[in-house]
Amino acid sequence: MRRTVAAIAAEQGRDGALPWFRGGQLDPWDSVEAAMALDVGGEHERAGAAYRWLAARQRPDGSWAAEYRDGAETQPAVESNHAGYLAVGTWHSWLASGDERLVTELWPAVRRGLDLVVRMQLAGGAVSWAMRPDGTPDDTALLTGNASLFQALRCGIALAGLTGEAQPDWELAVTDLGTALRGDPGAFADRSRYSMDWYYPVLAGAVTGAAARVRLTADWDRFVVPGLGARCVADRPWVTGAETCELALALVVAGQHDAAREQVAAMQHLRHDDGSYWTGLVYADDARWPVERPTWTAAAVVLAVDALAQATPAAALFADPSALPAPGPVDTPGSAAPLPGRVQP
Repeated sequence: MRRTVAAIAAEQGRDGALPWFRGGQLDPWDSVEAAMALDVGGEHERAGAAYRWLAARQRPDGSWAAEYRDGAETQPAVESNHAGYLAVGTWHSWLASGDERLVTELWPAVRRGLDLVVRMQLAGGAVSWAMRPDGTPDDTALLTGNASLFQALRCGIALAGLTGEAQPDWELAVTDLGTALRGDPGAFADRSRYSMDWYYPVLAGAVTGAAARVRLTADWDRFVVPGLGARCVADRPWVTGAETCELALALVVAGQHDAAREQVAAMQHLRHDDGSYWTGLVYADDARWPVERPTWTAAAVVLAVDALAQATPAAALFADPSALPAPGPVDTPGSAAPLPGRVQP
């Protein structure tokens, strides 16, 4: 994993930008995931630089562009998933490093991003996937993205407790969102052929306990290829490293650690000699596709291994959803003491 973290770090720009690979595209969600892996590997300064790069490019409304290349916006669309995920990275970084200064610095960007997410919430509790050009939320909600936002809102609430700035609107929003994720499948576009829609509600902590294990068992044979990993899409002979390791994280959340280890082991055929990972394998043709080794695939491996090994305090972010605030209104802002003042992660 040290070599894998080093491979991620090698793709980072001098200005802190953390793209898919050097010279390639950068999107906020995947950049945060790669920065989280840097924190797991002890590269706290590099992780902080990646987060500061994002914070410096946040728009006044709390959004980011969907894609950047060489620091310039190349896809300006406003997507809720990108707006929310800095909260997860910031909370993860706090757990990994205890860096109060970074939390204080990133908190305004986290707050603006999650405030935008709340403004994009639809009447039934689901969150719109994107903002229309006229500034109104699109009517479509995506299950995977909403599960990620459920986690982001809970991390944001934890950060609010840390900073001493309670956010009751976020608490109400995550309650309604959790209800939709658990009981209203019709609130989301039908993308059930994608494995992420299968495991992400478990990974993000919206579905837990026995219900999580039932969910993962139900579609196991549709998505898991024994000895190779998980398909990205149910009807394609294509296993992908990131989805396999995210499935492993979901299995850890569900308490199925042996199955999680098996999945991490199964996808090691995608490992390159330098510690990076190929995106996926079209196993029907024994061909790697696409022919790239993105930072976010390597990051998913690092996060899954950390969750299994419990090597850092940040591993609890996925392995123990109960470490986060309850997904609903609470009487107190959080169990951690407000900043400033040293709080042990």
